[in-house]
Amino acid sequence: MNQFLSCFKVAKPVIGVIHTKGTDDADMLRRAKEEIRIYKENGVDSFLVETYFGTYYQVEKVLDYVAGADLGMPYGVNCLNVDAMGFELAMKFDCDYLQLDSVVGHVKPRDEDSLDAFFKLYRERCRAYVIGGVRFKYQPVLSDRTVEEDLKIAMTRCDAICVTQDATGQETSTDKIVQFRNGIGDFPLIIGAGLTPQNVAEKLALGDGAIVGSFFKDNYQDNGDVCPAHVAEMMDAVRRFREKR
Repeated sequence: MNQFLSCFKVAKPVIGVIHTKGTDDADMLRRAKEEIRIYKENGVDSFLVETYFGTYYQVEKVLDYVAGADLGMPYGVNCLNVDAMGFELAMKFDCDYLQLDSVVGHVKPRDEDSLDAFFKLYRERCRAYVIGGVRFKYQPVLSDRTVEEDLKIAMTRCDAICVTQDATGQETSTDKIVQFRNGIGDFPLIIGAGLTPQNVAEKLALGDGAIVGSFFKDNYQDNGDVCPAHVAEMMDAVRRFREKR
């Protein structure tokens, strides 16, 4: 159950987000390359390329660069809202993992069997690990089951569960992290939003890693530019936490 964590060279990995921001394809790719450079130089353990501001084809361009660059870092992809294409990108560019914002509870109960069949189909084809959200930010909750019941189902559909609060950059409450941890035992748990240098010790004591986007930006918001000082500040706090453990 800890195979997903074997992607990373350290315990409690931090994954930096590439939001594919840019005025055009060339500007987007230039920014992405610079963000990856900043992450690598400041000790971020991995990065995740998302269709957050960019398009599917722009994410393809970034992953094409990454696949040929021999960066020595594990990397992943999140094709927002179209999960099948996330799997396709992961297979095409040999990603270590992909993120899906929800793997259970976001469809009507009658459609859960279809969703289950979808995961069985793609998981047989794709070697990449899956980080799956449950009760994830901005996702509808249409489930007729408890959170604990949906967590059990999620563990059959993904290799790590991602927990967030209600919005991008919003701190994920310790209560929710504890609820998820109690529900999944030692199955990998990734904190998907709101990590800061001030709460690193509290959150990573419960989670197995984190995805960081907004804090790394110059304005601490998703639409900012990655700031080397913010990245260094976060990773210094993470290193101190790791050393104490």
